[in-house]
Order: sequence, then C-alpha cells, then structure tokens
Amino acid sequence: MTMFCFQCEQTAGGKACTAIGICGKKPQTAQLQDDIIQAVKEIGYHNHALRQSGQFDSDADRATLDFLFATVTNVDFDDTRLSEILRKAKETAARLLVAAQGAAQKIDSFDENITSLRELLLYGVKGTAAYAHHALILGKESDEIYAFFAKALAALALGQATLDDLVALCMECGMINLKAMELLDAAHTERFGHPTPTTVALGQKKGKAILVSGHDLLDLEELLKQTEGTGINVYTHCEMLPAHSYPGLKKYAHLAGNYGGAWQDQHREFTAFPGPIVMTTNCIQNPKGYENRIFTTGCVGWEGVRHISDRKAGSMKDFTPVMESALAMPGFASEGVNKTILVGFGHNAVMNVAGKVIDAVKSGKIKHFFLIGGCDGAKPGRNYYTELAEKVPKDCVILTLACGKYRFNKLDFGDIDGIPRLLDIGQCNDAYSAIQIAVTLAQTFGTDVNGLPLSMILSWYEQKAVAILLTLLALGVKNIKLGPSLPAFVSPAVLGVLVEKFGIAPISTAEADLKTICG
Repeated sequence: MTMFCFQCEQTAGGKACTAIGICGKKPQTAQLQDDIIQAVKEIGYHNHALRQSGQFDSDADRATLDFLFATVTNVDFDDTRLSEILRKAKETAARLLVAAQGAAQKIDSFDENITSLRELLLYGVKGTAAYAHHALILGKESDEIYAFFAKALAALALGQATLDDLVALCMECGMINLKAMELLDAAHTERFGHPTPTTVALGQKKGKAILVSGHDLLDLEELLKQTEGTGINVYTHCEMLPAHSYPGLKKYAHLAGNYGGAWQDQHREFTAFPGPIVMTTNCIQNPKGYENRIFTTGCVGWEGVRHISDRKAGSMKDFTPVMESALAMPGFASEGVNKTILVGFGHNAVMNVAGKVIDAVKSGKIKHFFLIGGCDGAKPGRNYYTELAEKVPKDCVILTLACGKYRFNKLDFGDIDGIPRLLDIGQCNDAYSAIQIAVTLAQTFGTDVNGLPLSMILSWYEQKAVAILLTLLALGVKNIKLGPSLPAFVSPAVLGVLVEKFGIAPISTAEADLKTICG
C-alpha cells in the first residue's frame, strides 16, 4: 500500500512521503485521513448549501473542527480512533445530504497551480480549525468561522474554483484564522488572566512527577486541580511552557517548572522522565519504550496508548489513571533546578511597557525588532535560527513564539535599558499577540506593519503555521523570510506570485540575511 502526503515541512526528499510518513504515519493511516478529508469536503458542500437556504446545523459545524484537527500532522496515529472518526464524518455527510437535498458533483481536473492553491487552502483550513477547536473547548465559537469552513470546503469538494477564486479564498482564510486566534486569545485571558512576565524554573524538584505537553491549557488546569495536595509535581513540556505566565495557572504551587525542549526531542526526554506524560494536542511521536506511561487526550491518539476520555458537560476530565501512574513511579530522587527563563510577554504585557519601548526606539537605543518564531523540527537546517538569534545585533530586540524558540530561548540575551532583548510571546496559538503588538506599534509610529523596523523570520512545520502565514499575507505583511525549506505543495508559479506580491523569500544564511536586513 502506498501513500502520498506533502502537508508538512519534513516531507520526504522535499517532495512527498510515499512509503511511510517521516512523522511515522503508515499508509493505512494516511488513507483513513484522506478519506476523512473527502467526507469533510462533502460535509462542507452540503452545509454551505443549507446555510444558503437559511438553515444551520451546529452539530455539523462543531464536528467539522474535530474531523479536520484529527488530520493535522502529528495528532492522531490511532487507526481505530480514525476509523470511528471516519464513520462519524460519513454519517454527518449523509445526514446533511438528506437535509440539503442534493449531492456534490466533483469535477476532476488537474492543473499544477490549481492543485497547489487547493492544498494551500486545505492546509490553511486545517490550521484554522485547530485554533477554533482550542477556542471551542473554552466555550468560544463564531458562526462567521463555521460559515467560512462550509464555503471553503464546498469549493474544494466541487472542484470548480478558478485560480482567482482560490487566491481569494486563501486570503479570506487568513482573515478567518485571525478571528479564530482572537477568539482563542479571549478564551485564554478570560479564564486564566492575561500573561505576565514570569520566571520559570528549568529542571526538577524532588518528588513524584507528571509531564504535560501540547497546547491545551484547560487540560492542564484540570490536572492541576486534581493533583493539588497529592504531593505530585506537574511539569510543562514544549508548547505548555507559556502556561507559567497565566495568573490562573501559576497560582498552583505544584506547577513545578518546565522540563525538556521542543517536540522533536520528546523520545529522549520522555524516556528519561521518571513519571507519566500527558499529550494534550498535536506533536506526539512514536512512544516506543514508554508506551505504558504516556497518555493521550482530546484529538491526540496512538494505537495502544491509554486515552483520557473527553469531559462531560459540567465536569472535568478524569486524570485518575495518570495520577495513579505517577504515584506508582519513582519520580525525581533529588533537586535539579539550576537555570531559569523569562516568559509571559503577551500583547497586554508588552503594551503595558509600550511607552518605554517606543522611547527606546525614538532615542535609537532599539534599532530593530526581529520576530524569530514558528515550529521546530528535526530536519537539518534549523540551526539557522539559533545562529540568527545569536548574531542579532545587541541594539535589537527579538520577539519569539511557538516551539521554534527552543533553539535559543535558554541563551542569555541581556536587556536594553531594562527591556529584555528576548520577549517570549507564547505558544503558536498566541500569534494573535504578536500581530497585535506589531499593529499597535505601527499605529503609534503612524505607519503600517511594513513600515516598522521589524523583520519576520519564520520557521514552519505543519498546518497551523500555514494558517498563520495566510493571516500575515491577508494583512498585507511583506518580506517574510520562511524556512528551513519552502512548502512542497506550492508550485513554482504560485511561489512566484507570493514572491512578486508579498516578497516572501527562503532563508539563506544567518550572516547573509542579517546583512540584507541591517545593511
């Protein structure tokens, strides 16, 4: 059985995974996910038709988020779970077919550029669905987002969209993704408070331990509530690091610190961790060797790994099996905290010191801002981001977010008149904060984002990064440098348009790119 997948940055040979996924995805798993996407396109087609006639199906809207998120890279590798998702997706499509009284008539055609834009749109929709899914878990949703999903998926199902149609839909996807991230930002800050600059311990405390990875802050909160008073310390991993900056989470004394680095190092780090691990969202890898003490929850799955069931209305998820595993394991035998890092520079925190930042820019003490962020990964070429951060001139400030920061966030960059030279904005989910900071600074200086002394050097891996890129393009942001390689699904002609219209360019070397930016 063969497969064809080129939706992530690490796809084989920079072209496509055809035998087995670089991520570990097997051909049968890839086929299940392809079938789910086809069913979701049909759902979108019928849902769009219903909406055109003034009818709405909230169950289908919300289920679409689940179905799409399950196919994002490194989320669900469990064929049993995926088969059940496919069954539900087909049932939903069939139900909507009856309600809409019509079937999708797909037009089969192949044009390299049309296909490229379809893939770009699909991956943008997947990424946006992931952000909308995070927001929905916290009670935030938007019919505007659901309506766009139906429209975009209907266009993909029918296959009649022209190049211009698809470009327009990609730009609309970018703006809808901005809406989804805005919803998620509101969901996080309303429940947990605005992030504040916080010093986070790296290493360990003596005692029983649980490690939490992924992005879902509600899962972390519920685990913290259930472990309070048990003697179990809870540690964050990878994209959970920003949790320490939220008042509603850092109030728990047993939120002990951050352990490890980015997602691609998890096999080495999880093998050494003396307790159970909880994966709350995407980025799981083959857990061979510790499969008996790793747990999945939400959309994440791996065949044979214990899964924590979804919460029922009015109740929390039950993390008892995780706690029992922690109590049965040795935990850390000694203290080992010898370093700290500073996090918590969301848009609210940065705006609180905006006057100081603006004065430093006007006086020439801050010459330039570098947004160096995005996804990390195992593919060669990502050391570029470490080298770039190290070589950024001392009179410049680095903004960072997402797991790409693990390439350099433990280095000491110092400060400029008390302003840290490295400002950690948060998760990839917090890209909204970065945009708000840039927009506010631009307004203050009477320009647009492109007129700021700001350069964006981004790393990408999966579909949430695609959605963020579409948002930046839809906002008119230009001259983004993207790496470590350009998407395999983007055709040369489509890439040419992006270069001509938006100035997108691949990264080269740290020295050359800094010379271009700084002169």
